Amino acid sequence: MTDSEIPGIGMGTFRLKGNDAREAVKSALSLGYRHIDTAQMYENESEVGDGITSSGIPRREIFLTTKVWHDHLEKSDLINSLHDSLARLKTDHVDLTLIHWPSPDDKVPMEEYLGALRDAQREGLTRHIGMSNFTCAQMDQAVRILGEGAIATNQVEVHPFLANRKVVEHAQKLGITVTGYMPLAVGKVMEDETLIRIAEARNLTPAQVALAWVASRGVVVIPSSTRATHQKANLEALQVELTADEIAQIDRLDRNERIANPGFAPNWD
Repeated sequence: MTDSEIPGIGMGTFRLKGNDAREAVKSALSLGYRHIDTAQMYENESEVGDGITSSGIPRREIFLTTKVWHDHLEKSDLINSLHDSLARLKTDHVDLTLIHWPSPDDKVPMEEYLGALRDAQREGLTRHIGMSNFTCAQMDQAVRILGEGAIATNQVEVHPFLANRKVVEHAQKLGITVTGYMPLAVGKVMEDETLIRIAEARNLTPAQVALAWVASRGVVVIPSSTRATHQKANLEALQVELTADEIAQIDRLDRNERIANPGFAPNWD
């Protein structure tokens, strides 16, 4: 892994609590995952840190991401909250820190929180910086503030029922890697007839087909699972090459079905 690369698949930890989070991280690392994704809002950074520590995998081999919640975006608060995250994660740095959501109603100016994030990078608290749930216009603004090449990723919802094409393509045009969260649409991919049909023909699972489709678009995937069998199958999905016809069939499933849509979300593209 070069310094700027985000591993193509990560272990997502949203909704994982307590020992489930601890064991899921440890299991994923034992299977070969080297990218772990958490956030302050998940309230599991401590357990994620335990899972990493107890895995026996050297910290330097793991790409660890956390995210700053929108109530910590003021300059001094952002840095302090990141120090707290590092203490919970039992590490002196993370590999990637994201702004979890743009400041609701622009209460904190983007210049302030992105400047603080850049300061955190300069202080060595995080190797890379990026954002999550930013629109095309907000990405443009962020690039104007930080300059080209400064933003590692925009993490947004991407799955067969929400292709999120405009944001994905705009980010990639700006040279920003897209990380797709909820790539399995919280399990809904398992019930889709098209994905089931493709999966059965290929001796795969619908989840593997969905992950292969997201990955085929150059998007990093971060599925979440507590079961080792599912974690292993998800990891193997990155070796699946879908045909052009299979991709076209899955492309047609897009129905703009957004799952993560809180009241403070930006005006989506």
